Amino acid sequence: MALAKESTPVSVKNGADQEAEYRAQTRVWLRLLACTTLIEGELRRRFRDEFDFTMPRFDVLAQLDREPSGLVLGELPKRLMVSAGNLTPIVDRLVADGYITRTPSNLDRRVQIVCMTVEGRKTFRRMAKSHGAWLAELLADFPADRFDGLIGELDDLKGAVRDALQKP
Repeated sequence: MALAKESTPVSVKNGADQEAEYRAQTRVWLRLLACTTLIEGELRRRFRDEFDFTMPRFDVLAQLDREPSGLVLGELPKRLMVSAGNLTPIVDRLVADGYITRTPSNLDRRVQIVCMTVEGRKTFRRMAKSHGAWLAELLADFPADRFDGLIGELDDLKGAVRDALQKP
């Protein structure tokens, strides 16, 4: 019976190749960050100028628009990837402005349910329409026939990052 040799992994990249790969990965990260920063900055400015509204408040309404029966308040920070402490003043302001309600659950009085009001939904829909138009304007010079490919590539990148985060 022949014994199998243990093989040690051999790096297929030399130092220069690895360094070039690191530079490419850094450039990808910086390009993604630059695109996000440019778009987000302009959207924030337009929300402020045209609606006297903030992006975080818009984001809360966007989550509630997807849930007509409302959401448990504790679910919002998870969906928005923010801390509950950061979300509390935003929710308080939306309640004070009449865009959402916050009521105790019938099943557990410690649990709060947040729902969009009729006025909140009407305002959100108007802002969402503008948001879509603003994005279309900002991305108008990028060739439309390349969006599907770019989305596929970014989905692959997102999956690779998630996989890397799940490794022990």
